[in-house]
This record gives sequence, structure tokens and C-alpha cells, in this order.
Amino acid sequence: MFDQDGVRVSVVQHFKKQYNYTLKYTNWPCLQAGSDSRPIYLPMEVCSIVGGQRYSRKLNERQVSSILKMACERPAQWESSVLEIVNRNNYGNDEYSKEFGMKVMNQLALVDARVLPAPRLKYHESGREKVCNPSVGQWNMINKRMVNGGSINHWACLTFASRLHPNDIGMFCRDLAHMCNSIGMEMNMEPCVNITQARRQDTVESAIRNIHRHSAEVLTKQGLEGKQLELLIIILPDISGSYGKIKRLCETELGVITQCCLPKNVQKGGKQYLENLSLKINVKVGGRNTVLEDALYKRIPLLTDVPTIVFGADVTHPAAGEDASPSIAAVVASMDWPEVTKYKCLVSSQGPREEIIADLYTETMDPQRGRVGGGMIRELLLSFYRATGCKPHRIIFYIDGVSEGQFSQVLLYEMDAIRKACATLQAGYLPPVSFVVVQKRHHTRLFPENHRARDLTDRSGNILPGTVVDTKICHPTEFDFYLCSHAGIQGTSRPTHYHVLLDENRFSADALQTLTYNLCYTYARCTRSVSIVPPA
Repeated sequence: MFDQDGVRVSVVQHFKKQYNYTLKYTNWPCLQAGSDSRPIYLPMEVCSIVGGQRYSRKLNERQVSSILKMACERPAQWESSVLEIVNRNNYGNDEYSKEFGMKVMNQLALVDARVLPAPRLKYHESGREKVCNPSVGQWNMINKRMVNGGSINHWACLTFASRLHPNDIGMFCRDLAHMCNSIGMEMNMEPCVNITQARRQDTVESAIRNIHRHSAEVLTKQGLEGKQLELLIIILPDISGSYGKIKRLCETELGVITQCCLPKNVQKGGKQYLENLSLKINVKVGGRNTVLEDALYKRIPLLTDVPTIVFGADVTHPAAGEDASPSIAAVVASMDWPEVTKYKCLVSSQGPREEIIADLYTETMDPQRGRVGGGMIRELLLSFYRATGCKPHRIIFYIDGVSEGQFSQVLLYEMDAIRKACATLQAGYLPPVSFVVVQKRHHTRLFPENHRARDLTDRSGNILPGTVVDTKICHPTEFDFYLCSHAGIQGTSRPTHYHVLLDENRFSADALQTLTYNLCYTYARCTRSVSIVPPA
């Protein structure tokens, strides 16, 4: 029902009066064809779907897998496809291009590139291998122990997977605890409560609350009143969709660290899977897996000479059509100078599709003190001071997802927020800032000149990790570069485009490129260099 000229009219009446059409399926729901703020409801039977439309909603797991397989082309095939399309479309003879004096070449641009050396990684002295030299962007944990292993005394396991046998789950938990201990952690081999199978009538939330409450009761009976679970291992349901609910409940309400596992991976087990889980768990409980050797011995220019903080920022927007959902801004900052491997994260919500982070700096009025500064930058600077005992003398700020049309706006607003946050800590405190935009969503691809040259490609046929291009296809006067910091696994690697919008630290191109590449080896969740600098 809706109001029309002050009269309540049904959809059936409206279509009969307006179009002389009698709806047949009055019990069917309507289609929402408008926006959240101005909805337009149409009966299904009067609608038809036009073929070939772009689907803008989120794909399910099967659809994502299918589209990745379809789009996954090796570099040689990708290059061949690009050249075929260019020749077929004959852009060089396009009348509009000629009107603007543009000429499109039929061949790819040949650019100079160089390959940066991989950094050496430091592991614990108790391992047989204390230093690691990564090869083609990857390494392993054989004969190595975490540089700082975390400690877990009280843990539990909750499973939602009904098809897994309890004995298999018990063996998986024992193997995981053994793996954690073998590579440098201290983890109790036995859970504080028996492995728990969620009941069919339990929701995900109620099952987690029950085991959280039960474990606290058991610890209290053991004379450990006030102690809580330090880790909850959760074997996810066979039906997907519970991960977000679990993380929201455990991290925002219960304050419990979780490690989620898929049933199929628990069933297969395997040393590599257990090792990867151990790396994730160690970082979650406050440990460090590895550090850059040059950072440890203060040999990285403009990072280890004076206290330096590395920020990373990004904004995640709601899916297409969700106009009422907020955008989520996240800012991280390094807390362990000079190693730069541990980060603190702050998250805030803001208006939908706003790229500028609103809560970087905030002000409130206090009756006694007047204007009081706050915000995420100030809080992270204070956390750095508490962790290291000194204020940072230098700031490096990486921000992801900013389009070129927003460069000046983002730089102006966010640099102003950084300056104001610094000024609230101490009058005249203005550490130099390097402000770098990180872009991954672009269409530039770099191919080896000779696809068969083994010394120029990795196993997937992609360019080598550490490949840098900063001429010809970059801006002639501005400070930007392309860096491929990861080894390709499948398909064609996409280099990351870094734009330096402000550089008060006076980095040389080589120094900033090397620092950025080195940081790509500090991602805690795997023994591979990653495609984008970890803070971003």
C-alpha cells in the first residue's frame, strides 16, 4: 500500500487504474528497483531481465572460483591476447584518436627494469638456521624457530562440523599444539576443557558463549579465577557464512582470540597447513615470526637511524546498492621500531563511499581544558611512545585505494590531520612525513622480454619478485614507480603502483623502493613476500 493524492492505494489497484492491467500473482513479493532512500517496488510479473547485464552484487564461492579459472592466463597467453585485441580493433586508425593527435602503437612498450635483492630474514638463535635468504619471493620454516614465540596456557576447541570424527579432531589439535611448540611457541598440549561439539539446536553465537562461560568456570575451579581463554580454535560449519559472525562476537564482545579452520583442511591436516596456522596463531597472541636482519642491526636508511613509525590506512566500502551501510576506515601503525613487524590497528565507521578518513583527527570541547585533540593518529602516536619510550622522529604513511582524481584532496585533508595530531603531543612537534598512495586496481602488466628466459622469470612465467619500473610508463616529473614484490602462483602478476605525494624525508628513489620491497617480506601469515606493502 502507498499514498497517492492522500488516498491509500494498493499496488494491484494502481496497475489496474494506471495501466488497465490485472495482476495475477498478488501473493508474490515485489522487486525493489529504486534506492534505499527512494524505493520503487515493481510486481515480478511485469518485469523481465535484460540479458548480458553486469552483475554488481557479491559473488558466492563457486562463482568466484569459476571466474578466477576463466580469467587466469599465464603471462605469455595474456600478452598474446592483448596484442591480438589491439591489432583487431585497429586503434591506430580510429577517427577520434586522430582528431586528438593520438597515436596508438601496435606493440607493447619496452621499458627498463631492475630487480631488487631480497632481504635477509632473522630467526631465533635456538634454531639450526638463524638467518634465511629467500629465493624468488619464498622460503620455509624448516630448521627455523620464530624470533619471538608467544605463550598459550588456556585454550579450547569448538567444532561445528558434524561429519568430522571426534578422534580426528583430537589428533588435529594435538598435532597443531606440537607444531606450535616445535617452531618456537609455548603452547599447553592439552585444552582447558574437552573438545566441544556444538549441538544441532545451538546457534553459532550460543555455542561460543557456552564454551566461553564453561572454560571460565573450569579455570576458576582450578584456582585460576580471573583467567580466560587465550585461544579458541573453531572448526567452521560445512555451510559457509558464519566466519563474520564468529569474529564479530569473539573480538568485539568476548575479547577472545580465535583461529578458524575449514573442515576439509582439518580432515587433510598436513605439515604445511599446521605450519601456516602456527604462524597466524603466534602473531595473534603477541609473538613475532621473523624480522628483517638489516632492521635488527639498524642498517636500513631512513628507517632504523632514528625512531620511525610506519602507518597504513584503507577504507572499505559497502557493496553496490547498499546505500545505507557505512564505509569502514582502518589505520595501523608499527609499534616495534626498529624491526617494524608489529602493528596496532584502529577501526572506525563513516559515511558510505567516503574515501577520506574522517576520524584521523578529532576535537572535543572540555569545560576545564577547552579544545581537546583526539583521533586515530594521535592514539597510535601515543601507543608508539608507550611501546618504545620515544616519539617518532619520522613518519612514513602508506594509504591504499585512492584514485588519482582524489590525490590533492586526500593529501590536503590527511596531512592536516597528521600535523594537528602531532601538535597535540608537544608544541612544535612536526616530524617529517612521507605520504605514499598504493594502487593495485589498474590495468598495467609487466611481461618479461623473453618468456623462455629462466633467469628473468619465476616458475609461473611472471617477472621476478623485486622488479621495479620507474621510467617511461611513469609520470615524467612526479615521484612514482611500479613494484612487483611477489612471486606469481597462477595467472599474470599485477605490479603495485606507488605514488609519493609528499616526501619531507627526502628519500632517494632506490631507498624508498628498497624499503617498500623489504617490508613485503614481513607479512606474518605466510612464508612468501606479498604483492602490496603490509601496512596498507
